[in-house]
Amino acid sequence: MANENKIDDPVDMFVLFARFFSVVAKNLEEKYGEEGLELLKKSVNEWGEARGRDIARRAKQQGKENDLAAYLPSYDMERSELFGYETKYGKDEINQDFDRCVFAQTWMDADEEKYGRIYCENIDPAICRGYNENLECIHDHIMYKDGHCTFCFKMKK
Repeated sequence: MANENKIDDPVDMFVLFARFFSVVAKNLEEKYGEEGLELLKKSVNEWGEARGRDIARRAKQQGKENDLAAYLPSYDMERSELFGYETKYGKDEINQDFDRCVFAQTWMDADEEKYGRIYCENIDPAICRGYNENLECIHDHIMYKDGHCTFCFKMKK
């Protein structure tokens, strides 16, 4: 049997990030109310767009076009076993279906999905905008409501 939750086990960086995000969110909400949560949403969007621009630079450095095909191979965040997902490549789109997400699980376990939703509903569309203004992210299903997240990445016509 694995030694789960031992005090001396390191905590995964994804869990630490989610916990930090919640602390910031709670403090913004406590001090500024709904306006604080809107500021957090704005911050997630700005940070996501900056990440997207970095992904575009990475693609360019690798000699790739700033297009749909280079998006995921140039992505800035590795996937650990704490994420469970399937990726399907279509002719003009990429579909991902996540059935496990350490971020969402951390927020749900702490009864802080209110804050997690701010991150989850905004980050991927913002990254796409930063990567290429014509790349859209359709996020039809979310872990908190549907038990899985779906993403469809495609170029706007």
